[in-house]
Amino acid sequence: MGGGGVSDGYEGSKRPRMIESNPYFAVTAGSPLDVSKRARMMEPAPPYFGAMGSSAAGGTSAFYQPYGANLPGAGANSAIQNFPGVRLRGLPFDCDDLDIFKFFVGLDIVDCLLVHKNGRFTGEAFVVFPSAMQAEFALHRNRQNMGRRYVEGCRCKKQEYYSAIAAEKPAEDKSSMEYTEVLKLRGLPYSATTEDIIKFFVEYELTEENVHIAYRPDGKATGEAFVEFPTAEVAKTAMCKDKMTIGTRYVELFPSTPEEASRAKSRARQ
Repeated sequence: MGGGGVSDGYEGSKRPRMIESNPYFAVTAGSPLDVSKRARMMEPAPPYFGAMGSSAAGGTSAFYQPYGANLPGAGANSAIQNFPGVRLRGLPFDCDDLDIFKFFVGLDIVDCLLVHKNGRFTGEAFVVFPSAMQAEFALHRNRQNMGRRYVEGCRCKKQEYYSAIAAEKPAEDKSSMEYTEVLKLRGLPYSATTEDIIKFFVEYELTEENVHIAYRPDGKATGEAFVEFPTAEVAKTAMCKDKMTIGTRYVELFPSTPEEASRAKSRARQ
């Protein structure tokens, strides 16, 4: 993860890969949300269309904002409503991206930014969805549990999200890290194949058995993969590929372990 200045675009940002799949940035959205299937996947959470925005007293919840508020002339709050982002607080400190994907099972996540301070996870995250409607559905997870902790969620402004990106601390000096024969790739296009990764490392003559793409519980790629090299020394030389691109996305490389690669292989078989 990196720092950098903030702008209304992604110049200087180290998360340009988000542009590729986010309709908020003028990219065509995917297929329409199948509400009936999504509701079943969310069980035992409340269904998407159950008492939307109502409190126990029958009034409108201060947390939930009607989707109609996104329409022109809806008021001063519409700028927040139009950005399909949700801010989470109270996450377990051992939470990772996969836990958030599971928390929002049935919804499509474009980007997930875990917030750190002084190198430690703060328990906050920003989650961006492909549409305002999906962000609306995500708000129904407010005060639902992740493990033993309940998670609070609220809408976020676009500038809050950009500021969180800019505040990310520079990555640790990777040359001083301990290496094994395994590297972790982060920021891959979700459509990236094993063959794409082999071509990325073409000079290392990898085979399909050396590459393990990580998948979410719903079978979609996480944007991460693990690559096994003959030795730790070879893996360290392959770090020269750090921040190079596959397709339109830059790829970050990190030292990893055979155990992490083994877990990714196990999930891929499920």
